Amino acid sequence: MIRDHNSIPAIPFRQALVIPGVLEFSVALFFAKLVCYTFLFCLPDYVHSIKIGGQSYNSEKSADIATFYDIGGIVGSIICGFLADRTNCNAIVCVIFQLLSVPLLVIYYSYGGVSMVAQTGTMLILGFFSNGPYALITTAVSADLGTSEVVRGNAQALALCPQ
Repeated sequence: MIRDHNSIPAIPFRQALVIPGVLEFSVALFFAKLVCYTFLFCLPDYVHSIKIGGQSYNSEKSADIATFYDIGGIVGSIICGFLADRTNCNAIVCVIFQLLSVPLLVIYYSYGGVSMVAQTGTMLILGFFSNGPYALITTAVSADLGTSEVVRGNAQALALCPQ
């Protein structure tokens, strides 16, 4: 028997918010995205505005230097996902990575301009710890929430439409 998916109503937005973990991970994703997009758009301009090892760089070179943040984020996303799979503790891995990124922001601000090695090194490490949770929340955690008992068997529940 083929079910008509249109006959199954989508769950209301308020009901989706009470699914265990949705609100918490939504807030975590908001802040993870805020950090990642802030770095994506502002980091090249910041690098352009500071002296690294006593030298200033033009906009093009600053954008090239800022890609080290993205490279760290790629590696961090892979490692974060690996750790989440091994430990089966997505939330704990996200919290640890996000907590470690906070002092790294201070270290980057304080020591990133000392030399090019310090700049690229702190950028790699910061990207590693700040992009990992972002990737984990948008993939594995979303899949976990989508297979929750509340929405199991209701494909329409995955497309949250307010009633």
